[in-house]
Amino acid sequence: MAAATIPNTFIDNAKVMAKGQVTIPKDVRQVLGISNGSRVTFLVENGSVRLINSAVYAMEMMQHEMKSESTDLQTEDDVNKLVKAT
Repeated sequence: MAAATIPNTFIDNAKVMAKGQVTIPKDVRQVLGISNGSRVTFLVENGSVRLINSAVYAMEMMQHEMKSESTDLQTEDDVNKLVKAT
């Protein structure tokens, strides 16, 4: 099945099987960096769902938390102190 293309966006679809399983289209897997054994995160907001590579999402969340924790991390020692404190 070919995907419809919009600049910086594309649209693809898949059929939901009897057990709720969906095959993620190959072009979507490639864009998200998902391969056999990868984990995905479903982010539901206002009736819409975003499918995210779980490893990428975890890294983004960690970076966000680090920014909100402290903006004065200047050295490796600062980072080590923050890690020990949590």
